[in-house]
Amino acid sequence: MKIGLAGLGVMGAPMARHLVEAGHAVAGFNRSPDKARAWAGSTGGRFAATVADAADGAELFILCVGNDDDVRQVVSEALPHLAADAVIVDHTTTSARVAREMAGLAAGQGRAFIDAPVSGGQAGAEKGQLSVMAGGDAAALARAEPALMAYSKAVKHMGPSGSGQLTKMVNQIAIAGVVQGLAEAVHFAEVAGLDTDAAYDAISKGAAQSWQMDNRWKTMAAGEFDFGFAVDWMRKDLGLVLDEARANGAHLALTALVDQFYSEVQSMGGSRWDTSSLAARLQDRKPRR
Repeated sequence: MKIGLAGLGVMGAPMARHLVEAGHAVAGFNRSPDKARAWAGSTGGRFAATVADAADGAELFILCVGNDDDVRQVVSEALPHLAADAVIVDHTTTSARVAREMAGLAAGQGRAFIDAPVSGGQAGAEKGQLSVMAGGDAAALARAEPALMAYSKAVKHMGPSGSGQLTKMVNQIAIAGVVQGLAEAVHFAEVAGLDTDAAYDAISKGAAQSWQMDNRWKTMAAGEFDFGFAVDWMRKDLGLVLDEARANGAHLALTALVDQFYSEVQSMGGSRWDTSSLAARLQDRKPRR
């Protein structure tokens, strides 16, 4: 396919690389032109100086940008230049509201918009193993899906526009609770005088097992947080979750509490630390014995 992609950051650049390696003709745009030039030089993709250039004649246009306003700007700039009947796939984590807004805007110009946030983080993007949760027209998603599988292990259609973003919110709610529980478990093991590696070996094959445990227990215990999904990004996502909950009436007491814990991590200088840095709040708290 002829594909335009806007946003060549830690997620977008490897995703775009996988598309080139799969044989697609990919034009990449980034607000920092040097990043786009470097990506093009290392992958064989085409450098696009503007959004319009990346979108020119594209059958599929992919976004991996920052927030709602970025999506609005890029989509409005891209739409007039896309091929007739093109599909826009937005991998940015945004509000469900902007997803519905962009779907309406695209439909008014004869194109389709799919909200398609991802799970799997930078490692998933690098390995081509992302999970995509998608909202919008099922037929449009089906046309885009073969290309999306270049960097994904699963693409799941969740329903009408906005459903992908709502599903990503479910994902972030679940992660927030699991990471906080894991941070407290590691902290308790340390205070109780247990060997944390032995504690992991004892519990990680049972009901407590999770991806977070398998990938973050030992780094939490070691106080290593300089990698992975940044706290600033998680707080942005949890802000979207809590806004949606206020609108739909969902009760998210634990999620709101964990969001506040992340604000404490930010105040500790951990804005760019991995989300597992919830453990850092607890590591300086001395046992009372």
